Amino acid sequence: MKTRDRILVTSLALFNEEGEAHTTTIDIANELDISPGNLYYHFKGKDEIIGELFQQYELALSDTLAAPLEGPLGTDPSQVEDNWFYLYVVLEEMWQYRFLYHNLDDLQQRYPAIRKGFRRLLQLQRSALLAICHKLLEQAVIDTDDDQLLSLVDNMTLVLTFWLSYDQLLHAPRSPHIVIHQGVLQLLTMVAPYLGDAQLTFYRDCQAIFEGMIASPEKPEPQH
Repeated sequence: MKTRDRILVTSLALFNEEGEAHTTTIDIANELDISPGNLYYHFKGKDEIIGELFQQYELALSDTLAAPLEGPLGTDPSQVEDNWFYLYVVLEEMWQYRFLYHNLDDLQQRYPAIRKGFRRLLQLQRSALLAICHKLLEQAVIDTDDDQLLSLVDNMTLVLTFWLSYDQLLHAPRSPHIVIHQGVLQLLTMVAPYLGDAQLTFYRDCQAIFEGMIASPEKPEPQH
């Protein structure tokens, strides 16, 4: 792996584990066992590292968020679970760059170059959730009016955006499987009042899985 790529991989790991605000370029250089001058050759400061990591994240998440806008995730009600599994994929990608969400407002204040990108992602995230909910409404999987649908989408967008920050503030470090599964369950809980009996079965299965995770908690995995 090239030194530039190693710097990005190591920076991402340190930002996720230690927090971006508590990680300096000296820390990154020490972790890589390279000189600060070598790091400076590739990145003139932490702001350039943050900027490039955000570009990677925006590109990856934008591709994922575009999927429901390009076509339905399930072509008939029997495939509706594909929509819920899709939420796992979104949260897994967010987890990989979770440091961006742990102090979102402060990060954007200190690195204003990423503010527009975050706004683009937020708008795309909302559009993806709206597309999913519209399709579920067309398939009679959920039953709601237009005003309720928009409120539901806004609330889902809010939870999805701040779930990782909320979990970090509320809990000691937990397995990513638990964090992500509970995040999806929270989103499903918001949809549950509008679901028919068939889909409530899937929701209850998700609840049971989460209860099993909590009853037999795993040791926290390395926070890659």
